[in-house]
Amino acid sequence: MEMHAELTPEQVAIKEAVAELCADFPDEYWRERDAKLEYPQEFVDALAEAGWLSVLIPEEYGGGGGTVADASIILEAINRSGGSGVPAHAQMYTMGTVLRHGSEEQKQRLLPRIASNDIRLQAFGVTEPDAGSDTTRIRTFAARDGDEYVVNGSKIWTSRFQHSDYMLLLCRTTRYEDVEKKTDGLSVLLVDLREAGDSIKFRQIRTMTSHETNELFFEDVRVPVSNRIGEEGKGFRYILSGMNVERILVASEVLGDGFWFVDRASAYARERVVFGRPIGMNQGVQFPLAQAYAQLHAASLVRWQAAALFDSGKQPGFEANSAKLLASQATWAAANAAMDTFGGYGVAEEFDIERKFREARLPLIAPVNNNLILAYIGHQVLGMPKSY
Repeated sequence: MEMHAELTPEQVAIKEAVAELCADFPDEYWRERDAKLEYPQEFVDALAEAGWLSVLIPEEYGGGGGTVADASIILEAINRSGGSGVPAHAQMYTMGTVLRHGSEEQKQRLLPRIASNDIRLQAFGVTEPDAGSDTTRIRTFAARDGDEYVVNGSKIWTSRFQHSDYMLLLCRTTRYEDVEKKTDGLSVLLVDLREAGDSIKFRQIRTMTSHETNELFFEDVRVPVSNRIGEEGKGFRYILSGMNVERILVASEVLGDGFWFVDRASAYARERVVFGRPIGMNQGVQFPLAQAYAQLHAASLVRWQAAALFDSGKQPGFEANSAKLLASQATWAAANAAMDTFGGYGVAEEFDIERKFREARLPLIAPVNNNLILAYIGHQVLGMPKSY
């Protein structure tokens, strides 16, 4: 199996082109967006216009015809530049569900318009306030009414709602109490947010990073049955395709951050002189950075393996989750090593370490908590008793 330990010439070209685009959005741009908790609209527009957000859409629908590995390169390059792919990445990982399980009519209707940047699919509605990580316990319900579903309920941690034309929504079409298997009775709907209008209310949640996330409230939202992905009640399996791609792409972003920390800190350690010598000569500075760098490369290999498996048509649950787990741990180690290297300057906004440090903490708990990944590996992979 090709694990992409080395990039192809085409992938190197992608990496360089994305890095060139990111050079137009320097540290100051991201620092200002962060200070205002403001969505980086100009950056997302530039990504979309360059075609990077449609890389996973097949060429027959007007997209780039790329692979999950290609998308990983794009997002890693963004974060390694000091920026963030989070404000735009959902338009990539939602393709895991739409491309693998959507109907030909849905693809013909939506994908060319997404590829041409006429519409955006940036919202992913799964988590609910009372269910948390227990996805099967969601209560948002879609009742069938002729050729439409009528949706009522709520979602939380739904980012980019204000910047999306469509949302991929997981809801129940059979209540939890009425199913034999708890993963049954879940369906995936493509919600046209423009048509929904005021039937969806939102409350923005201010967080420690400029993530622009929200709590949503659905009141009699009407969605055509033709906008349902796949069979009714089988949506849990469909949403896993999107989640596996999400894990791979988030791991790639996180790796970009980790390498950014090591790049910045090692450069600073070579130049910063204290007690008459560069601080990089001190093993207390040098070794944590070297350790984090090795860990990042190990996590990267698992990420490539997960991407290769998905691109070959498989569902790499273990590999995708492991990539996210290992990338987040390695990057958190790199973040702490960088903070120690910069010392007092690490908490000064102008050096950007504190901004990225805050961003590096989130992947330990989102989009899935690392403890849940460990529980999944322990039960599903190692066959030990289920802990939850």
